[in-house]
Amino acid sequence: MPIATPEVYNEMLDRAKEGTFAYPAINVTSTQTLHAALRGFAEAESDGIVQISTGGAEFLGGQYSKDMVSGAVALAEFAHIVAKKYPVNVALHTDHCPKDKLDGYVRPLIAISRERVQRGENPLFQSHMWDGSAETLKDNLEIGEELLAQAAAAKIILEVEITPTGGEEDGVTHEINDELYTTVEDAIRTAESLGLGDKGRYLLAASFGNVHGVYKPGNVVLRPELLKDLQEGVAAKFGKTAGAQPFDFVFHGGSGSTEEEIATALGNGVVKMNLDTDTQYAFTRPVADHMFSNYDGVLKVDGEVGNKKVYDPRSWGKAAEKGMAARVTTACGHLRSTGTKLK
Repeated sequence: MPIATPEVYNEMLDRAKEGTFAYPAINVTSTQTLHAALRGFAEAESDGIVQISTGGAEFLGGQYSKDMVSGAVALAEFAHIVAKKYPVNVALHTDHCPKDKLDGYVRPLIAISRERVQRGENPLFQSHMWDGSAETLKDNLEIGEELLAQAAAAKIILEVEITPTGGEEDGVTHEINDELYTTVEDAIRTAESLGLGDKGRYLLAASFGNVHGVYKPGNVVLRPELLKDLQEGVAAKFGKTAGAQPFDFVFHGGSGSTEEEIATALGNGVVKMNLDTDTQYAFTRPVADHMFSNYDGVLKVDGEVGNKKVYDPRSWGKAAEKGMAARVTTACGHLRSTGTKLK
């Protein structure tokens, strides 16, 4: 199937919300990790989301002349071609973009999609993320409102992060402290500024103790039940019926979360969960095994010539793709998206 159209992407998110499941959003940094993500979704019979961070886009742009936009566009164009081979729908998304990178990343990408839509085509990306968590909430929402209008005009969904996620990702760092919990007041101010769909659809990355990166059990206190408080507080404020869930939530910093924490988050309106750390390891672990097991073949030891069959990048690249795809398939199971692909 091709990359999801705006209509299909909206349907995907609606089905996730109604069915209390979420899509894994897999960060990719190469054509090979893209194939691993697509393969994992296909093997799970799950639709999904592939995303590119600012650092990932810069890496994709090449080290000779680093450029985030060309890297993101190149992989997106590649994805539009190869995704047709896979029997699932996949949306393309750009991950965390702070204020100082908007002009070099998200704004140009929205402009590219706007031009495509004006020509009668679909947008290049289906959603973009604005990470204003380092700004005051007032400034965050003002920029969010501007970007939401631009995204809606290009048939794109915007993701916003209103309060910090702990840890570090692509140079954006937040301490692990009590600020990692979004309040009902924060959520109400967000709805007042960005609307509840009337100004354009957006995904909300609220904080409930989330931390990016690797952490051991006990180091982070996740409170996914907090999301229910946010939904109910906003529903009450805006006259929604009891039990309504006004927001489509995103679960950041999901690596290492328990299945119980994930299940609670899904029940409270999470439709997208980001995975990067776990899939990076799943990709690299088979490569390390290959190198250690074949050290005298991948290296020219003691004047020998090595073994081309084992230092050929395809030999270890296939194992890396398989390992990452398996982790994506596992994520689909945890998020209950297995077997839910649109027909």
